[in-house]
Amino acid sequence: MTHFSRRALLAYGLFALPLAMLALPVYVLVPQLYASRFGLSLSAIGSVLLAARVLDAFVDPAVGLWIDRTKSARGYNAFVIMALPMLVAGYLALFHPPALHDTALLVWFAGSLLVVYLGFSIATIAHNSWGAGLTQQRGERARLTAMREACALLGVILAAAVPALASLGWLSVLFVLTLGIAALVLLRQAPRADTVQLAHFSWTDLRLPFQQTAFRWLLAVFAANGIAAAIPATLFLFFASDRLQLGHLSGLFLVLYFLAAACALPLWVALAARLGESKAWLFSMLVAVAAFAWVAQLQPGALISFALICLISGAALGADLALPPALLAGVISAAGHSGQREGAYFGAWSWMSKMNLALAAGIALPLLESLGYTPGHASDAGLRALVYAYAWLPCALKCLAAALLWRAPLKNL
Repeated sequence: MTHFSRRALLAYGLFALPLAMLALPVYVLVPQLYASRFGLSLSAIGSVLLAARVLDAFVDPAVGLWIDRTKSARGYNAFVIMALPMLVAGYLALFHPPALHDTALLVWFAGSLLVVYLGFSIATIAHNSWGAGLTQQRGERARLTAMREACALLGVILAAAVPALASLGWLSVLFVLTLGIAALVLLRQAPRADTVQLAHFSWTDLRLPFQQTAFRWLLAVFAANGIAAAIPATLFLFFASDRLQLGHLSGLFLVLYFLAAACALPLWVALAARLGESKAWLFSMLVAVAAFAWVAQLQPGALISFALICLISGAALGADLALPPALLAGVISAAGHSGQREGAYFGAWSWMSKMNLALAAGIALPLLESLGYTPGHASDAGLRALVYAYAWLPCALKCLAAALLWRAPLKNL
C-alpha cells in the first residue's frame, strides 16, 4: 500500500498555493476593481466574464486530451513549465492595466483574462491529473487532495490579507515569487505519477468521461454545488460593503472564511475515512445551508454574526475542496482509466468548474443591475435583490446538490 510522507505530500501540494493566489483575485476582486476603480459597468464586466469564462471552459476538455496524448516519460512537468509565463504575464496585465478607458479598457480586460485562463487551465489540469495518478487508495487520495487544498487555502488567505494590509502591488510581487518557488519544488521533489501515453488521439475521446454513469452523477452534484458557491463569491465584496456596511473589514472576513476551511480539512479527511467521501460531503452541504440561511437575516453592522457565519461556512468549504477531487479519483479508478485518461476527466471537471463561475458572474451581475442594484449607491429594492442573490439562491442550489448526492451511485468508490 502507498503511504506518502508529509514531505512528499507538501512537495506535490505546494504548487496549489500560487494558483490560489491567482484564482481568488480573478474571481472575487476583479468585478469590484473594474467597476469601482476603473469605471466599467456591471453589465459590461459580467458580459466579458461570461464570454471569457465560457470560451475558456470549452478549451479545457481539449487541453486535458492534449495532455493525455502528449505526456512523455517526464509526465506532467512540461505542461507546468509551459503555463508559468502565461500565468505571470496574464496576472500582471489584468491587475495592473495601462491608463485606458471605455472600449480600449474592455478589450484589455478581455485579453488579459484569456491569457490568465489559458495558463491556469494548463497548470491546474496537469497538477490535478498528476495527483490523481499518484494513488487510488481512498484514505491516501483524501490525504493528497487535502494537502493540495490546504496549500491552496493558504494562498487564498494571503491573497485576501495582503491587499488589505499592504497593496495589490505587493500581492503581485508575492505571487510571482511563490509561483517560481512552488514550481521548482514540484518539478524537483514531488513524487511521480505512473502515466501511459496514449497511442492515438481522437476528438471522440471528449465523450469518454461522460460515458461513465458515476462521473455524470458526480459532475451534476459538482455543478449545482459549484454554482451555489460561485454566486456568493462573486457578490461577496458588494454584500459586505453595501448590505453590511463593513466593506473595510472584507479582507478580515475572507481570512476567517478560508482559515476555517484550512483548519477543518483534517476533520473532513477523518470523517471521509470513517463514513466515506460521499456522506462526509453531504453533511458539509447541510452545514453550509444552515449558515447561509442565517446570512439573509443580517442587518447593517452585524460584525460578530457575519464573522461566525464566515467561520461555519468556511469550515464547510473545506469539504467542498478536498472531497470532490478525491471522489473523482475514485471514479477514474473504477472506470479503469488510472494513469491514462486523467487529463480527459480533469479537463471536463475544469470545464464545469469554470462554467459555474461564468454563470454566476454572467447572470448574477447583470440581473442585479436590472433589479436596481448599483454598487455604492444601492436602493432598498437593490439591496433586497442583493440579499436574495447572495443568500437564498445559494441555499436552494445547495439543497439541490445535496439531493443529487444522496441519490448518486458514489458511496462505494
